[in-house]
Amino acid sequence: MKDIIEAKRYLSNAKAILSEKAQKEDGYYKDRKYVKMAGHTAYAGVLVALDSILGEKKKKTRKSLEWYQKELASLDKKILSDFMAVYDILHLSMSYDGILRASVSADGLYLAEKIINWAEQKTKAEA
Repeated sequence: MKDIIEAKRYLSNAKAILSEKAQKEDGYYKDRKYVKMAGHTAYAGVLVALDSILGEKKKKTRKSLEWYQKELASLDKKILSDFMAVYDILHLSMSYDGILRASVSADGLYLAEKIINWAEQKTKAEA
């Protein structure tokens, strides 16, 4: 359960970065640096939550996008779809591209929260 608390903390930090530092005006953020930082932080939180459910890889190498896809495909196809959207929005569009449209960030954060809540429910069910 501590991993879920940590994942929620990451998401909370991402939201704080956007609201306190990215300077939203007319549906767009002004500071790309903070959008990138928030995207990375939120995506890391999603990975922390998923790792609490999926556990360790058999081989001690880094987990890849493909590994997460394979593992989630066997558990829940809807969450897999949400994860792929989170990857596109938080990791690629926000973290790398620094997309400034606030509604895009809001969608990514919403899906991140949905995945973290799903992981929390799975953790409670296994306990």
